[in-house]
Amino acid sequence: MTDDELDERNLRSDYRRKSVRIPPPKPMRDVLSQLLSKRGYAQVQSAASCDAAWREAVGQKLAADTRPGNVARGVLEVLVRNSAAAHELGFVKSKIVKMLTKLIPEQRIRDLRVRVGTID
Repeated sequence: MTDDELDERNLRSDYRRKSVRIPPPKPMRDVLSQLLSKRGYAQVQSAASCDAAWREAVGQKLAADTRPGNVARGVLEVLVRNSAAAHELGFVKSKIVKMLTKLIPEQRIRDLRVRVGTID
């Protein structure tokens, strides 16, 4: 093999090694699902469904003094107006959790975390 042929061969192998491979485009459904989860839009939709299920599970009286929040690792955060409402929720907590798992099974709620605060 001559020097020119060897140089040509080396150049071609270098070119193949250094060429940039462009990955195929991602499917649109994957891009949209990543965007929704990154921006938190999925949580907004789940919060709306949680709110309706919460009102049905706790009843009119407790719904006036409580607001459901986010679900994190199966724990629903609940904001209550006063400590009396928090105490009352403690008595019916297991019943509410069972009712919520029937109404919104996709949330996989297994517990409640109650906080006292202001409700709009």
